[in-house]
Amino acid sequence: MAKSTHTGSVRPAPTPGTEDREVQGFLDKLGRSLTAGDARTVATMWAVPAYVIGDSGSQVVNSKEEVEQFFSGAKEQYNKRGITDTRAEVFGLEWVTERVAIVDVRWPYLDARGEEVGGEASTYTLRRDDAGDLKLHIAIMRGEER
Repeated sequence: MAKSTHTGSVRPAPTPGTEDREVQGFLDKLGRSLTAGDARTVATMWAVPAYVIGDSGSQVVNSKEEVEQFFSGAKEQYNKRGITDTRAEVFGLEWVTERVAIVDVRWPYLDARGEEVGGEASTYTLRRDDAGDLKLHIAIMRGEER
């Protein structure tokens, strides 16, 4: 884990390296699990309690079971719209402490041919737990592209 070398409250995003790859790997796993319908794996990637906020409202997530239930129908919902895959396109990453990162990510909607058919974006607050694993604590849903 990289050590902070300054005394300010916010350090700039790390140069491409271990922390960047770790966040990208976390998001890649999240996207793969979501589009594969693996809600159980998605649930392991969230901390609880967690907080989700977007235009349609806000919600506290109090258990892994809530996360799993929420995402259990995601694959069907996406497939009904012709969406079969996605990938994490990070457009902002800031490590605000040694354990906390804020990441802006775009999720393109990909059809069976790999063609983009829309997308959405979110901002996540991730925190490295005591075991060293990143967990999603706050999700701000920016919404679908219009």
